Amino acid sequence: MRILQVASEAVPVCKTGGLADVVTALSAALVDADHDVVVLLPAYRGVFDRVEATPLFELGDPLGLGHTARLWSAPLPDTRATAWLLQCDPLFDRVGGPYGDEAGIDWPDNHLRFALLARAAAQLALASPTFGRAIDVVHAHDWQAALATAYLAWWGVGRPATVFTVHNLHFTGRFPASILPEIGAPASAWSPKDLEFYREASFLKAGLVHADRITTVSPTYADEIRTAAGGIGFDGLLRWRGGAVRGVLNGIDTRTWNPATDRALGVPYDLDHLAGKAAARRGLQSELGLAPQNTAPVFGVVSRLTWQKGIDLFLAASAAVLAEGAQLVILGSGEPALELAVAELAAAHPGRVAVRRGYDEGLSHRIFAGADLLCVPSRFEPCGLTQLYAMRYGTPPVVRNTGGLADTVADDDARPGTGTGFVFDPPTAEACAQAMLRACAAWRDTSRFSGLQRRAMTQRHDWSASAGVYLDIYREAMASRGVRG
Repeated sequence: MRILQVASEAVPVCKTGGLADVVTALSAALVDADHDVVVLLPAYRGVFDRVEATPLFELGDPLGLGHTARLWSAPLPDTRATAWLLQCDPLFDRVGGPYGDEAGIDWPDNHLRFALLARAAAQLALASPTFGRAIDVVHAHDWQAALATAYLAWWGVGRPATVFTVHNLHFTGRFPASILPEIGAPASAWSPKDLEFYREASFLKAGLVHADRITTVSPTYADEIRTAAGGIGFDGLLRWRGGAVRGVLNGIDTRTWNPATDRALGVPYDLDHLAGKAAARRGLQSELGLAPQNTAPVFGVVSRLTWQKGIDLFLAASAAVLAEGAQLVILGSGEPALELAVAELAAAHPGRVAVRRGYDEGLSHRIFAGADLLCVPSRFEPCGLTQLYAMRYGTPPVVRNTGGLADTVADDDARPGTGTGFVFDPPTAEACAQAMLRACAAWRDTSRFSGLQRRAMTQRHDWSASAGVYLDIYREAMASRGVRG
């Protein structure tokens, strides 16, 4: 099977969050299962410094707006997949991030930037038999790639099967109706049966309408987004799509996230040699200016600092665990008010609370290794990867009972001797604090906590099982097009 993955980011070419990890890890797993995988990505500024690319061919002006594009080919680093890099310097070669400027403000022409990505994907999928093996499946990720499924449906001639994955339903790609001529959408697209969503054009909705199969990143999240409470207006459409919608739990790249081989750690360790984890704890305290102590746990947070992630709940709960002598480590950035709040917490508790703004890949690894417990208090969480990384590193997570967190963490108080972390239900500071205090008590019980760590580390969260589910979904999508896989 030949699969074209279409995404706005993939590690290590470009990363702002978990989407990049998932695209690359899934692609690697599919190649390991003997399938041919190509990942189409925008060539943002700096991308060509990170890969060895060769020009493939000119694409002309896919949108007809004077933005000529070129395709480059490169190995996707650390995998046997191929990256196709879409170069259009006026749209992608900019100072800032993939989606916005240095101040975090969205680029005003994001509709053009990601329509170009999607349209190029559709054109390449249709043209693929002329320059090599035909594309069997186009797998688009999140709103930035969703229009690929729509273009193929709108054009409707000999198209491959399409799959659309929603990594977070709240990122909808909404723009004014006036953009439709610019993106080359047919007049019929302006309809509630197509991409119209409350008098705006939603790229995400186009994917939900037109993809042969829809997936999201955990079974519980798939259920949640089909309810009025979790569907943010898309729940009716998702229920209407019925069996075409599936929840497939994300995995992690266990080659990258492996404490036994992790070069970001001073002393690697594994399940049978945990001395390196104690060294990681001491190293983290030293690196971040925390007082050396071994009388209370270190809680880590590696997250966007947003309302969705429940950072306000964590901050409100922090007083209870600080009173127990615990230390807190926070890595992330996001909403200005929450950034200010975590900075103020650190200033009020020197040597007890450490904060690092932004994202530091190496430091994130050292937090997963050096913290005793990881806190993920999300109000909603499609899947979550940090709790999976933490368990891999022997750091039991404290999570809220939602989405992929519910699917991956078992509460050790509710299931004594079989749990892998601590789970709380209502999205309140009190519930979060109680779960963190329960975790503190478990940490002080050396025998209990050792068993909890070992169970967390032995969980299977690689991509092998989920990649197999995706292959089944690809075959279903191909069968729906009358193509045998």
